[in-house]
Order: sequence, then C-alpha cells, then structure tokens
Amino acid sequence: MSAPAEKISITVTPAMKRVLEERVASGQFASASELMREAFRTWQRQQDEHEERLASLRARIDRSMNDLKPSAPAEEVFDRLRKMHEKNLKAAS
Repeated sequence: MSAPAEKISITVTPAMKRVLEERVASGQFASASELMREAFRTWQRQQDEHEERLASLRARIDRSMNDLKPSAPAEEVFDRLRKMHEKNLKAAS
C-alpha cells in the first residue's frame, strides 16, 4: 500500500500553468496533481539514469587510471592524430 499523499504548493510560470490546464482539459490527465506526479516521476527517472551514467563513467575512468599497461607518450598520440587528419583531408578532396 502506498503512503498517503501530501499536499504542497508550487509556483509555475503562466506558460506552464496554461500547458498544465490544457493537458487536464484535453483529458490527458485527470487533474493537475496527476500531471505533476507524472512529471516528478519522469524527472526522478531521468535523475536516476543520469546517476547511473555517471557511475559507469567513473568506473571506466577508474579502470583506465588503474590500468597497468604503459600509456602512449603525448607526442606519439599527436603524430598519430595528425596522420589520421591528413589522411581524412586527402580522402575528402
């Protein structure tokens, strides 16, 4: 069983209020509260997904930083990038 709902008050712009009223009037939502709950669930899902992406990136960075394989010297990397760029320029010509 879900927890009882609590009432809160929020302030929205006139444009947001208009959209909210239009969606309720269209029957897409039964009430402004229903729309706001759906908006919050969507926002929360996006936040959770964002946190998961950050955790994944952090794990990849940690694995990379802890990788014992020797890294390539910067000049070698830049030489390879220059050669790739030149090759791409010639191919595009």
